[in-house]
Amino acid sequence: MGINMKAIQQMQMKLEKIQKELGETIVEGSAGGGVVVAKVTGQKDFQSIKIDPSAVDPDDVELLEDMINAAIADAMTKAGALMEERMGALTGGLKIPGL
Repeated sequence: MGINMKAIQQMQMKLEKIQKELGETIVEGSAGGGVVVAKVTGQKDFQSIKIDPSAVDPDDVELLEDMINAAIADAMTKAGALMEERMGALTGGLKIPGL
């Protein structure tokens, strides 16, 4: 009971569609109650960062750096979860290396 070529081609087409959608989906991560907001695509490509002026304290640059790192990490985690969810729908929950 093998997988036929048509099924493989359909899966490939669905995979390409999901990857395109992930590339067009923007995911936001935030830190400091929203004073730092990072945006990445569903494929984890960094898009932008917004920093509320209230987060800028010349005497505490480290706190701002930490919030930027946290916002980007939050966005990447959310993008990873989105990718896993979309790919899981395609693969039926199977873990396929490289996807």
